[in-house]
Amino acid sequence: MRLAEEGMLCSLCRKRAVISQRYLGRQLCQDHFVRDFEGRMVQSIERGRMIEEGERIAVAVSGGKDSTALLFALSRAFAEREVELVAVTVDEGIAGYRDDTILAAERIARQLGIEQVIVSFREEYGYDLDEMVVGSELAPCTHCGVFRKSSLNRAAKRLGAAKLATGHNQDDEAQSVMMNYLKGDIERLMRFRPRREQPGLVPRIKPLRDLPEKEIALYAILNGIYFESRECPYAQLALRADVRDMMNRMESLFPGTRQRTLRGFERIEALCKEGWGQMELAECRECGEPCVGERCKACELLGRLRR
Repeated sequence: MRLAEEGMLCSLCRKRAVISQRYLGRQLCQDHFVRDFEGRMVQSIERGRMIEEGERIAVAVSGGKDSTALLFALSRAFAEREVELVAVTVDEGIAGYRDDTILAAERIARQLGIEQVIVSFREEYGYDLDEMVVGSELAPCTHCGVFRKSSLNRAAKRLGAAKLATGHNQDDEAQSVMMNYLKGDIERLMRFRPRREQPGLVPRIKPLRDLPEKEIALYAILNGIYFESRECPYAQLALRADVRDMMNRMESLFPGTRQRTLRGFERIEALCKEGWGQMELAECRECGEPCVGERCKACELLGRLRR
């Protein structure tokens, strides 16, 4: 994806184009791009049967462009439907970074008239992320990922949500697939498959999984909801940063690489259905949250912090 060059016309109506979608072989004007973006999101939702009439959907809203665009697009797509949205924002406790994005999350929820709930690592676990990582041999993203998932699940359950929607985009999904290819971690790779409901675990949905990150940014800009935030200070310490750079270069050289990566994984998934059954989850003996074994990862990490 790239912005349309001067003089480039929409493939559908011949108005001035705002975007060139090289991987689809077309250019779109502002109106057709916004319509197409929302239509593709709805197609993903319908294809995956992500949202049903009458459900309450918790939407993870960090204040970044992806989650902001997700909440905005969902509010438009389901404006005339019996679907209730509630925004959930997690404050991990990252000095100089999270405060601004929380304000942005509050702003979009208020603009759309959607209830918002803010949960923090400190309230849930007694520590900010900045405190958790001091002297730890584990990567900051390990702590963040574990406690963030747990916080969102707990909040969604308290709110009585049927599903938890996250702003993961096509870039995120392709990177995750590639990271597990590189690690040879087939078991973790198979966790990306759609899952049946498990007691105590609110099902997660990803309505933006088929949409590229840059198109989400453009959608947010065109709708006046884009908030330019700093990158998380811990982001460059993760393997994902290197995989992201590699995938971006491949996408530039070979448009459609990310899309083909996801479609390829879906074909592998279909072939592996019989050999990779869904693991049954137990209750953590300490907090009662779903887990593999007797103790969840969050409680395991908390035990290390309290030593």
